[in-house]
Amino acid sequence: MMNGTKGDGGRPGDGDRLGDEDCPGEDHVDRLRRQWALELPDLDTEPMAILGRAFRLSNLVRPSIEATFADFGLDRGEFDVIATLRRSGPPYRLTPTDMYSALMISSGGLTHRLDRLEKAGLIRREKSPRDGRSVLVALTEAGAALAEKAFRTDMASEASFLQALDGKEREALAALLRKLIAGIENEQARGEDENGG
Repeated sequence: MMNGTKGDGGRPGDGDRLGDEDCPGEDHVDRLRRQWALELPDLDTEPMAILGRAFRLSNLVRPSIEATFADFGLDRGEFDVIATLRRSGPPYRLTPTDMYSALMISSGGLTHRLDRLEKAGLIRREKSPRDGRSVLVALTEAGAALAEKAFRTDMASEASFLQALDGKEREALAALLRKLIAGIENEQARGEDENGG
């Protein structure tokens, strides 16, 4: 029976399943994997141990990151725009094409962000000195200052989430994530090349 109890020879009942019991040192993903092991014992859930934790980590830290940017009057997308310009170096100008390629968003999505940022005085649109028909997006002095201040605050906040790891553990984790991401990026790039993308 689906709702059997421990004593009736069936499966554990609601709230009494082995997969729901906490074990010392385990996290949310461990609990999910143990539950799936009961339901689908033939299925290898190892990808959850890595990618599931990456997704879980993103969900855990996202509210704090977004709150940090909100304190500066920005949403995450707006910060990404001014941060992209700021880290590009002097004269802190890029073409819209360069920007939406770097941000991996549509040109329409970028236009809406630029409209809001220009209205706030954080960026301005300029004619290209090489081609008067082209437009460059430039960071204003106020935009550069805000991007730096917001980024410094964000890095201090994010550092607080890493306290469970010592320096060597952080380096090892960063190296493994770099290897994984590079492998996925390379595989996707090959797929795009094969498909004529």
